[in-house]
Amino acid sequence: MEFALASAVGVLTAAAIYLLLRARTFDVLLGLTLFSYAVNLLIFSMGRLKVGAPPILREGLAPTLANHTDPLPQALVLTAIVISFAMTAVMAVVAIRNRSDNGSDHVDGHGQARDGGGA
Repeated sequence: MEFALASAVGVLTAAAIYLLLRARTFDVLLGLTLFSYAVNLLIFSMGRLKVGAPPILREGLAPTLANHTDPLPQALVLTAIVISFAMTAVMAVVAIRNRSDNGSDHVDGHGQARDGGGA
């Protein structure tokens, strides 16, 4: 289980870095989204992967990590999902506005301008 999750984090990170180095804003947006998924998986895996164990204390079980999962990484990942969704929405709006203003979706703004005078 740990190897599969570590491999998934590595593949997501590699794909994110590749997309972040592209010149188009949509690729950069997808790269940041993939990178946030990789970070979420990494944080989630830090809470000791345990199948079927409850994240809350129950009567009759000792309050140790042998009987329960750590709820803190789960709460952090849930918060990070909400933040990354909001960040993706804001970046999509900025990318759309940048495309309408510049007539290009290049990150550096060296696309062809509307008035015919390209850089």
